[in-house]
Amino acid sequence: MFKENDEWDDNIFPLAYLITIRTYGRWLHGDERNSVDIHGRNIYGTPDLIANKNLETLMRKNMQQRSVILNKEQRNIVEEAIKEVCRHRRYDLQAVNVRSNHLHAVVSAQIKPEIIADAFKKYATRKLREENLISKEISVWSRGRSRRYLWKPRHVALAIEYVLNEQDDVPFEIDE
Repeated sequence: MFKENDEWDDNIFPLAYLITIRTYGRWLHGDERNSVDIHGRNIYGTPDLIANKNLETLMRKNMQQRSVILNKEQRNIVEEAIKEVCRHRRYDLQAVNVRSNHLHAVVSAQIKPEIIADAFKKYATRKLREENLISKEISVWSRGRSRRYLWKPRHVALAIEYVLNEQDDVPFEIDE
């Protein structure tokens, strides 16, 4: 745990994670928003992939289905599914915001964030299918997920503020 002055206390898990999951086909490698990949460009401090129209075109051409945009009813179901995961697995959900093409969640748990994000995807997809809001043939989510480790209380507070009140094109940044 952290001491009052935010000194490190050798905890292997952060106070919380900021998890972002995108819907299928809504943020392709090469588009103007930049991206990271698994080929040496997903390391903290290294540059993102820069915009590349040819790469974006290739990614779009290789899509197996149309991109997914969640309507209001679908977004509500996804939010409920995330809350259900957190209740069931006893994760502390501090903030969630489900958008038409992505979701953000601030979650505290003594487990790796990949497991949390994968559970969010599975529960949400199952709920959407149970409610007949998405067909069995559709992949709802893109591969992977973004996760930020939030080690300090002020970083958690900034992430919660971002998720709940700052959903625009400005990416979440942690100032050291």
